[in-house]
Amino acid sequence: MNDSGPAANQAAPRAYAPAPGVVGRDMGGAAVLIHLDTNRIFELNPTGARIWALVSEGCDRQVMSDRLRAEFRGTPAAELDDAIETLLVTLEREGLIRAC
Repeated sequence: MNDSGPAANQAAPRAYAPAPGVVGRDMGGAAVLIHLDTNRIFELNPTGARIWALVSEGCDRQVMSDRLRAEFRGTPAAELDDAIETLLVTLEREGLIRAC
C-alpha cells in the first residue's frame, strides 16, 4: 500500500547537534562559538544563543520553534521562525552544526 497523502510527503523534522571541534560559551545572554579547526569565532545575540542551546540539546526544528514561541511571547511567530531558519542555515554553512 502506498500512502500518497500530505503526511507521506512531509520529511521528519531535522535535529541538529554541534559539529565536532566546535565549542560554545554563554556570555551572560549572548554566546560565543569557536570552531577549533579553523580558529574562527562567532558571536550570537540572545536569540541566537538560545537557538544554540537548543541545538546543543539535539532539538529538531519544530521543537526549537515551539520553545522559542513560549519563551519570546511578544515576538511574532514568523519572526522567530525566520531567525531560526536563518541561523541554522548560517551555522550549517559555516560547519558549526550538523544534521542528525
